[in-house]
Amino acid sequence: MSAIHSSQLAFLAAHVPFDRMEPAHLLWMLERMKLAYYAQGEVIVSPETGVAERFLVIKQGMVQGEQNVAHASEADTWLELSEGECFPLGALLAHRPVASVYRAGKDTFCYELPVADFHTLLGMSAPFRDFCTRRIANLLEHSKQVIQAQYTQSSAGQQPLTSPLSAIIRRAPITCAPQASVRDVLKQMHESRIGSMVAVDEAGRPLGILTLPDVLERIALPQIELDQPVMAVMTTRLTTLPPQALAYEAALMMARQGFRHVLVVENGRLIGLVSEKDLFALQRVGLRQVGSAIRHARNVEDLQQAAADIRSMAHNMMAQGVAAEQLTQFISTFNDLLTARVVELECTKRVDAALAERLCWMALGSEGRFEQTLSTDQDNALIFTAPDGMTADQVRAQLLPVAKNINDTLALCGFPLCRGNMMASNPQWCLSLEEWKRTFFGWITNGTPEALLHASIFFDFRALHGEHKLAEELRLWLVRVASDHSRFLHQMADNATRIRPPLGVVRDFVVGKEHTLDLKLNGITPFVDAARIFSLAAGVIPTSTIQRLRASAAKMKVHPSEIEAWIDAFLFIQVLRMRHHDEQKTRGVSDDALDNRIDPEHLNELDRRILKEAFRQARKLQARLALEYHL
Repeated sequence: MSAIHSSQLAFLAAHVPFDRMEPAHLLWMLERMKLAYYAQGEVIVSPETGVAERFLVIKQGMVQGEQNVAHASEADTWLELSEGECFPLGALLAHRPVASVYRAGKDTFCYELPVADFHTLLGMSAPFRDFCTRRIANLLEHSKQVIQAQYTQSSAGQQPLTSPLSAIIRRAPITCAPQASVRDVLKQMHESRIGSMVAVDEAGRPLGILTLPDVLERIALPQIELDQPVMAVMTTRLTTLPPQALAYEAALMMARQGFRHVLVVENGRLIGLVSEKDLFALQRVGLRQVGSAIRHARNVEDLQQAAADIRSMAHNMMAQGVAAEQLTQFISTFNDLLTARVVELECTKRVDAALAERLCWMALGSEGRFEQTLSTDQDNALIFTAPDGMTADQVRAQLLPVAKNINDTLALCGFPLCRGNMMASNPQWCLSLEEWKRTFFGWITNGTPEALLHASIFFDFRALHGEHKLAEELRLWLVRVASDHSRFLHQMADNATRIRPPLGVVRDFVVGKEHTLDLKLNGITPFVDAARIFSLAAGVIPTSTIQRLRASAAKMKVHPSEIEAWIDAFLFIQVLRMRHHDEQKTRGVSDDALDNRIDPEHLNELDRRILKEAFRQARKLQARLALEYHL
């Protein structure tokens, strides 16, 4: 191998996806590549040059992508490519001209591969093909492995939470007939060394379950007759999932409902049983224990300990490589349980039972979207209907002191009070159903900057505790009314596109104070805002950003692959935020001092590259929004 080839191979091997390609395939590619030079400002490829004919890898310099033929400016430069990055993948795969002008941002050298050889290489190298067809998803997979290695060397025996339940079932279930005696069932459990027994009918349909804790509570302590049918002491409220359900779904179900087992059922027939031990035997994440501790908490100290356990659990999950979408669901689920318990304790002590049945505590903002990280202040509200003989003002007078106690307790548990006072203890946000409708309608018809700001927070509401039907009715009313007011949606779109992803022209990123950028304001917000607008226009009910994008795709006529690229970008920025918060907490930063500002220079090369790609996806999403609303 020549010295030139050796240095070229070393260069490529330092960049994705070439670092995963076989040396023979890299050498084959290099032998067919030519090195080209482009002076600063020179156009490398543009829509006018026709169907793309070259695959380019930047060896030295920088390339800017522009949406028109003018020289690069802050307004029209939408991407910036640096050493090791390649282009134009979309045009090459689709056999079409490029959609943008690619211009040398400074003196630049590029390796160039003819299009025919590019397609041959796609067939030869699976890692290369996977990268080209799933660019950001592929980069994220690389990053996930790096993140996992940074946190811990996880045991090879750990069960990935993305595994289907069918892959986790250890053996065929040991079952009994419903008429079997308690004595015989206990004997069989002892001989088989199992901690649970499921009763099934002749068709294999599960009817009930007996676990070891049940033996103490329902058999030993009451000293029941052991010859009676076991169904008399079994739990008949069964938790079931299909075999294709994922492990994290089972874990969430165990956490929410306090069960230790989930029955795996296919076509009504029991095919297996998954326990908490199966999911977490080698992991230090006691989901059910944390959930149980929250449900049985009696005082602030118990709740504070549960909150600390949630944060510890989140750290462990990051170490295990749990994906961002699942991790935020776990965090939000447990924060939901904690908040609901605080609300329940306060309402039990201070609210009349008749009134308690007519109110609903609502989560707003990131909690309303199931997108909480370790840094989350409070955004919440109350919705109620007034009992006969009471006015809304009279109900409000009773509820505001209770809401104040709830907000203060949540603050003690690590959820700082909202600086903007967007909380249920504020009389503005403790309203009857009709008052909420009037408030929302005023925002929709007025469209003032303040109304748009409030809409961006309050329209992400969801029920958390109490009479959920109140929030559901308000949601159905909102999507119906908002979709009929195109002027309001246009104003929201115009407002949303003003927050630009921090991509620079001269350098990779536009940074602010202390050479940092805000991952929440400039990173997450463009995706959240666009998804909210799409969902309102399409009449979509879900509140999470990911669900909104997927559910709106068909009506907005957006290709699923484009949606998934946006989602991948959104999730990567969420991962960076959670890592940043976790690192801050490790350094002893208090909950109310956690921030979303990072110095991109402190990221490794891979994360910098993915963050750039994620910001590009945010710009593409904003461009779609601008096209949709003629901005």
